[in-house]
Amino acid sequence: KHLFCGSAACGLLDGSLDFSEFTRYLKEHEKKLWLTFKSLDINDDGRIDASEIQQSFAELGIHVSREDAQKILQSMDIDGSMMVDWNEWREHFLLYPAHNLEEIIRYWKHSSVLDIGDSLTIPDEFTEEEKSSGLWWKQLFAGAVAGAVSRTGTAPLDRIKVFMQVHSSKSNKISLVGGLKQMINEGGLTSLWRGNGVNVLKIAPETAIKFMAYEQYKKLLSSEGKKIETHKRFIAGSLAGATAQTSIYPMEVLKTRLTLRKTGQYAGVFDCAKKILKKEGVKAFYKGYVPNLLGIIPYAGIDLAVYETLKNTWLSHYAKDSANPGVLVLLGCGTISSSCGQLASYPLALVRTRMQAQASLDASDQPSMTSMMKKTVAKDGFFGLYRGILPNFMKVIPAVSISYVVYEYMKAGLGISK
Repeated sequence: KHLFCGSAACGLLDGSLDFSEFTRYLKEHEKKLWLTFKSLDINDDGRIDASEIQQSFAELGIHVSREDAQKILQSMDIDGSMMVDWNEWREHFLLYPAHNLEEIIRYWKHSSVLDIGDSLTIPDEFTEEEKSSGLWWKQLFAGAVAGAVSRTGTAPLDRIKVFMQVHSSKSNKISLVGGLKQMINEGGLTSLWRGNGVNVLKIAPETAIKFMAYEQYKKLLSSEGKKIETHKRFIAGSLAGATAQTSIYPMEVLKTRLTLRKTGQYAGVFDCAKKILKKEGVKAFYKGYVPNLLGIIPYAGIDLAVYETLKNTWLSHYAKDSANPGVLVLLGCGTISSSCGQLASYPLALVRTRMQAQASLDASDQPSMTSMMKKTVAKDGFFGLYRGILPNFMKVIPAVSISYVVYEYMKAGLGISK
């Protein structure tokens, strides 16, 4: 009487359905698959080829190479013709939850939900369907909550990173364990979470500004009635990141000052802001702004380039049976690409943090980005620009894992089935 659903063929929570429900599901699902197949079959010859796959992805604003399109076809092509007819299409997707091309694309969507504490990634792309249905704000909200939990969980590693960036040198070497002991002795165990409140608070405004700015920049850069090209999309994403960072940058300075504060130095966020304003003026809230802005391009560019390379490598070797890479592969690709992006932009991040931490009364005493970099290299050598990178890398895997798990729970709670 009842059929157990081991695959995603049924969306029922109890994992079982009777025969009539199963039959109804198949009929409804087949109709959706037929409509998707017809929309992909642009020349209406009853078969889908690589060029049609490419064109359909392009209409959704996603660049797919000829080779990638062929790999996608290979995972569905039964007779080896490098074309997919209706029977092959139906057989491949009938017991999978992918109703349309957007859902198939989501397998390899480079999601910003993998929060590692940095805010330099290119914003996620949302389809017209996601925007019109309101799904986009649910995904952004779920991502923000996941980021908040992830950052809170890895806050001690973030604090020791900032501590080592500012205070560690050849003459004052601070180890990971030594630094943690030093912080606990000075302020107790809870001191490891100093600065985390602001770090969490800035997620919501930054995410919202980045998303809205990204949409506006895409409109400005695209021609009327034409889809925006990949390089322009990257430019739009970088500009959106710069706009968001400019808007919330005073919170970045507050986060650094609160992270490095000694016990009793500030009563809270507002007290910290008031004291900085009184002693150093408004300009103090934009210390380190230039290296922070310059860090966006190498971070986002390398992050995307490495992710695409890993994706293409996986597709070329393992995509024969399925285009779905699975959770571990996606998380692995995201972790490696983010780490490479961090490695490239880390010297700029270190200089930014040191500039933010400087609390000089005289503006003329403030070193420039280049002089700070030269001073660091002269004092500690080239690797002095990478102080604190060990705890920074150590937090990547737990941060990615926590944000992914929380995001999945949030999706379920908000009713996001896709």
